[in-house]
Amino acid sequence: MNERQEMHRIYGARRLRRLLTFGALFLTSCVQLPLAPVAPLRALGAQHQLLIGASVDEAVFQRDAHYREVLAREFSILTPENALKFERVHPAPDRYDFRRPDALMDFAASHHMAVHGHTLVWDGQLPQWLTQGHFSRTQLTAILRDHIHTVVGHYRGRIPLWDVVSEAIDDDGKLRDSFWLRSIGPDYIALAFNWAYEADPHARLLYNDYGIAGDNRKADAVFRLLRDLRGQHVPVDGVGLQMHLSPNDAPTVRQVRRNMMRFESLGLEVDITEMDVRVRLPANGTELAQQARVYREMLDACLAAPNCKSFALWGFTDKYSWIPDNFPGWGNALIFGPDFQPKPAYHALVDRLRRR
Repeated sequence: MNERQEMHRIYGARRLRRLLTFGALFLTSCVQLPLAPVAPLRALGAQHQLLIGASVDEAVFQRDAHYREVLAREFSILTPENALKFERVHPAPDRYDFRRPDALMDFAASHHMAVHGHTLVWDGQLPQWLTQGHFSRTQLTAILRDHIHTVVGHYRGRIPLWDVVSEAIDDDGKLRDSFWLRSIGPDYIALAFNWAYEADPHARLLYNDYGIAGDNRKADAVFRLLRDLRGQHVPVDGVGLQMHLSPNDAPTVRQVRRNMMRFESLGLEVDITEMDVRVRLPANGTELAQQARVYREMLDACLAAPNCKSFALWGFTDKYSWIPDNFPGWGNALIFGPDFQPKPAYHALVDRLRRR
């Protein structure tokens, strides 16, 4: 057996194990759902073997019962927004804090939802003990290995999907000048995937980034990065497309489908991981219709791609959204309004999922 055949054998066996895991998840995603006036997104997605997800603000989750109700009714996979990030889950050199992510895990289990682990290696939200410490490369490599082994190992067999490395490529297509690149070097990416695989060989391991859904220099750079990693037998399974969009800068369906196809040529699956579509405030009916069109088109692209496995939003209600604070003058980016009432974007997704 030559090297290429061996690589395909290894990845084929891993894909079969993941298919069995996700097949069981799809079978449970429609049971014991709260009643809704129409079939919820999660049930409609299951008919296409597609997980429909949303990120979860852990503080809001604790205090807002209506938020939890809609989350459980509509979505089959949730992503902790912050609870699994380095500074939250590893606040001191010798201490890990799993209380908040464990609470989300319990909620997900009780409502037949999966959890998307986010994120193991990112340049943001790192604790001061790490960034301001005086560590050698050898020490930081050991710290990162312990972090990944501990966090992934804590949820071994329970979290089927991890963002292993997020946003390692800059907009110009070069490696981002990050803490990890400066401290360890370019091989931190491959090391992170290998350590995540060691901690849970049955989890699906993603590279996650923004601005790579369409045709641009950054998307090309991510393709080359993942091609090289696969060529080195690094256990990367897929790519997460964040899709923080507006109606005027969204890629076309053709561009997204072409990009998904070339990732598939590497044997990679694709997930839409953090979608929102911001509009200028105050939003009018025309802008909300344009927003709905973008949501529907990105879902179209996903449904047309056999390797697209989940479609997840960054939040789900305009009542709690990161957009207004980070994009002044913009907002209304999600599919439910601040009163949790469905918007045209929600109905666009429902209508598309109802079609076989």
